[in-house]
Amino acid sequence: MSSPAQELSKSEQLYRIRHSASHIMATAILEIFPDAKLAIGPPIKDGFYYDFELPRPITPEDFEEIEKRMAAAISANQKFIQEEWPKERAREFFKDQPYKLELIEGIEGDTVSTYTNGPFTDLCAGPHVGYTKKCKNFKLLKVAGAYWRGDEKKPMLQRIYGTAWSSKEELENHLHMLEEAKRRDHRRLAKELELFGFESVAPGSVFWKPLGWASYRTLQSYFRELEEKNGYEEIFNPLLYKKELFEQSGHWDHYQENMFVLHSHDQTYCLKPMNCPDTMLYFKSKRRSYRELPLRVAEFGVLHRNELQGALSGATRVRQMCQDDAHIFVMEDQIQGEITNLLGMIDEAYGLLGLEYDLELSTRPEDHMGDPALWDLAEDALKAALNASGKVYRVNEGDGAFYGPKIDIQLRDCLGRSWQCATIQLDFQLPRRFELTYAASDNSERTPVVIHRAIAGTLERFFAILVEHFAGAFPTWLAPVQAIILAITDDQNDYAWKLANELKKHGVRVEVDDRNEKTGYKIREAETRKIPYMLVVGGKEAEAGTVAVRSYTDGQRGVMPFEDLKAEILERIETRALDVKIFKSELAIVEEDEEVDEMVERGY
Repeated sequence: MSSPAQELSKSEQLYRIRHSASHIMATAILEIFPDAKLAIGPPIKDGFYYDFELPRPITPEDFEEIEKRMAAAISANQKFIQEEWPKERAREFFKDQPYKLELIEGIEGDTVSTYTNGPFTDLCAGPHVGYTKKCKNFKLLKVAGAYWRGDEKKPMLQRIYGTAWSSKEELENHLHMLEEAKRRDHRRLAKELELFGFESVAPGSVFWKPLGWASYRTLQSYFRELEEKNGYEEIFNPLLYKKELFEQSGHWDHYQENMFVLHSHDQTYCLKPMNCPDTMLYFKSKRRSYRELPLRVAEFGVLHRNELQGALSGATRVRQMCQDDAHIFVMEDQIQGEITNLLGMIDEAYGLLGLEYDLELSTRPEDHMGDPALWDLAEDALKAALNASGKVYRVNEGDGAFYGPKIDIQLRDCLGRSWQCATIQLDFQLPRRFELTYAASDNSERTPVVIHRAIAGTLERFFAILVEHFAGAFPTWLAPVQAIILAITDDQNDYAWKLANELKKHGVRVEVDDRNEKTGYKIREAETRKIPYMLVVGGKEAEAGTVAVRSYTDGQRGVMPFEDLKAEILERIETRALDVKIFKSELAIVEEDEEVDEMVERGY
């Protein structure tokens, strides 16, 4: 029996509201399309969706009619009624619903749960609100394609997304945040700012343009510098390997469907999807001593993963990527110290960019590799390191990698959205599969433990997140163009170029706008490009060796000696100053409910 609403947590209330809203949407869809085939309709973070097979494509223009019918069902205050049915009755009732019949066959036991509201009955384990009136604060958002059960070999369905909240104010705030997210969409900003693009001939790959590539390389250089400061050495390995490497590592058995496989010269080859296996080869390339440990090995390797076409999303979900990947070979008594050091590196990197994060410990999955006793040892080691750090974390049972438990770092951007970027994974399995050893202090042969780690994770994804986090207005050190000099007339062109060359000598990314255009037009264009510094030079400035300064963050700043401004720009670049204003959403962050994932997995 459902507990009273006042006893439920905020997340549980929203779960029920959104789950119920998906049923109300299905009610409306069946009124419009009586022959619609229904799949599943779970709540998700911040909303809900339902998958349908329909006689024609749904467009946003259809939303008004669907929402009107949903509102009518809500006004009728229909009661949600739960019943247990024998499977035979369910099969008869859903005989014209093939997806429901498939779900019934996958449900254990002789009965299934159903929920009815008004004229609509669905196969559902619940829970729901008591009456439809609880779902009045809703909005349909978008429609997309989705393969049944996420399998590209199965039918493509239409997935209608919506959002629902406890109050009108929460709904309006969320819709405002969605509008802000659209304004910050990295795909739109990347096009406007000429950072990067995409081409149909290489789906899931980023085509970098000069301005974006300059920022990307600057970001990569920072992470490389961070690693050098913390005692890492860097290697670079091939992209293409015989499948035997991945058979040895275990990826062939556990990750093959996500790999690009090709055949040539009677051999099977793979584009590497991660840097782990070939880094094991590096460790094994010579005899190692305990004195070398911890051995910290970094590689900015180019990786390829065979993501489904429908899962690709701009630069945040790609097939070709570069990761700030590293592997640390340690003795068991060095684990805690290394984890502490890694958490410090994450603090430094994310703090530099105004990013907050949450920690999650992910434990042994069902499809795991190796001795359970080693898994227990690895999980205990990570827990000990996290507890010693004093940081708050939550446990994700069964969500570890197939070879070891991990700490996932959920980055939060300025809109409060969560992104999985950094990761720390402990691995007792891979060193044994590659027969890695080092000479201990007593000259015996021991097997090292491997810590897999990334701080930015996939750099394409991390860069896209930063584009949205900063709304394209990067801090000076990271900006594609850090300064632009605007000559008022042709008479100041020589002075403008003199200043530009002086800044270029010090590594500043600077441009000169000496076009025969009005100064106001040039300033507006530079502001549209979100350039941090705009230096306006006229006759007076040229004569006095000064510049009229505008900044993207502060606007008009007045006249300054050029040498003073140069010192300021160089200081901000050198210190990597966070010299931008970051929008902060005041909306509460609603945590994902584990029950949501379970429902999507079982489809019931």
